[in-house]
Amino acid sequence: MTRRSERVNELLREEISAIVQRELKDPRLGGLISITAVEASPDFRHARVFVSVLGSDEERASSLTALNAGARFIRHALRERLESLRIVPELSFKADTSIAEGVRMSALLDQVAHEHDAPESSA
Repeated sequence: MTRRSERVNELLREEISAIVQRELKDPRLGGLISITAVEASPDFRHARVFVSVLGSDEERASSLTALNAGARFIRHALRERLESLRIVPELSFKADTSIAEGVRMSALLDQVAHEHDAPESSA
């Protein structure tokens, strides 16, 4: 990945996050939504936007549906904000479960540590 594509991906991530938080009004958006990464194609015509939604499975599914439905609105808002880009990519939103998996792994590690400490304290 070139330095330019890294900068464009990061710029898109920041701007999409701001648009989703401040401008996108859809009742299907639920839970805590984080834009974790953006991967634009080499020609910048398409971009996959990875989204983490902390909430129930239903909130995660409805939020992804809402984001994909609002992709044209978000792209239009990006076009207005990012005049320096000649091409604003078409967006597709994908689930990123890495944050939820990290929280789950942390809870499991805490549980194992607690179980490991429990026999020592009773002896």
